[in-house]
Amino acid sequence: MDYAARRARLAAQMQPGAVAVLPTAPEVLRNGDSDYPYRHDSAFYYLTGFTEPDSVLVLVAATDDKPARSILFCREKNVEREIWDGYRHGPEAARTTFGVDDAYPIAELDTHMARLLANAPALYYALASNAALDAQVMGWLKAVRAQARTGTTAPGTFVNLLPLLDEMRLIKDADEQALMLRAGEISGRAHERAMRAARPGMAEYELEAELLYVFRKNGAQFPAYTPIVASGPNACILHYNVNDRTMRDGDLVLIDAGCELDGYASDITRTFPVNGRFTDAQRTLYELVLAAQDAALEAIAPGRPYSAFHEAALRVLVQGMLDLGLVDKSKYASVDDAIADKAHVPFYMHGTGHWLGMDVHDVGAYRDVTQAEKPSRPLAEGMVVTVEPGIYVRPADGVPERFWHIGIRIEDDVVVTNDGYRLLSAAAPKTVAEIEAIVGTAHD
Repeated sequence: MDYAARRARLAAQMQPGAVAVLPTAPEVLRNGDSDYPYRHDSAFYYLTGFTEPDSVLVLVAATDDKPARSILFCREKNVEREIWDGYRHGPEAARTTFGVDDAYPIAELDTHMARLLANAPALYYALASNAALDAQVMGWLKAVRAQARTGTTAPGTFVNLLPLLDEMRLIKDADEQALMLRAGEISGRAHERAMRAARPGMAEYELEAELLYVFRKNGAQFPAYTPIVASGPNACILHYNVNDRTMRDGDLVLIDAGCELDGYASDITRTFPVNGRFTDAQRTLYELVLAAQDAALEAIAPGRPYSAFHEAALRVLVQGMLDLGLVDKSKYASVDDAIADKAHVPFYMHGTGHWLGMDVHDVGAYRDVTQAEKPSRPLAEGMVVTVEPGIYVRPADGVPERFWHIGIRIEDDVVVTNDGYRLLSAAAPKTVAEIEAIVGTAHD
């Protein structure tokens, strides 16, 4: 990753001479003297590649007579603490390793910022997203304003830094795409392993263990989010993650899980019968969701609106709901009428995708807010989206009982290319034939 080039691109968008400040994430206490596993701030890492806590990046934009500068504040080298906590770069090694212009101990941040902000025309930072930073900023400005009698001025303009970074992060370069493809391959193998291990009588968490094994075995540092392993009626709970039910013969199990590799997420969902054979009702709904996903994928291409693939999937799903009696066909003259009435919402209540990148629900605007009607923004080469139609049938009057307690979602990761899309998650089996050939084979 060319972090220096990213910093240069950001600085070029700033007002000449302006200063940007971006901290990484803090460490978070879990209990006692034990912290949660540390995970850096995504935006900070995007610009630095630096993964240590207690760090702040400062950028100073170029002026007519001075080039742009990048400054990293980080923990000092401390051999005694390294015995307990592991290696620290320290400012000197961080400067050379990560290519910043200067690096200083984090304890000196306040002193340097009072100097850097003197006569700076603008300050860029994540407004109101970090209470500790907000308080520090107020202290820096107070220190600069105290020098007013000398003719020194404090920044008069404050700009939210995150929208600039969000737009940069939305387009993935070749290195990012390659890393996300690798993450998708690892996660696809994990889903296949879970399929092979599945059998009635197992607990959901046993399949979760199979996923986590493959993630870590192949070098992924974390799951990108808490895995969902939802069997039977649990599959109708969108964010179920207790994962403690015993799976029964005849159940479907919906697994929504992906690894994080070197800071980038994957996000894959597969649904399959625990005993290896779909019932007629399960197969019918599964093939409906798969057809909806196929329609969505065909709607992905540069220049098409982001909303197009959701709309394509929704039309297929609603037609299926009408045909299968989930939605009362006598009430609607057309699919459009049923959609307008939101007749699908009891069975399909979420969108068909989201941005994917360093965060699972990655940054970037979904609409063009520069236009009054705020239309869906067009897709562009390098954007990565998930495509995840689903159907969830809970017991209800008028709903065919054979479909009760069936929850199905099929989710893949897709990068927009110059002529369409590329699937990043193809390693995860998906067709009925593939699934029925795989599930339970580890126990034959």
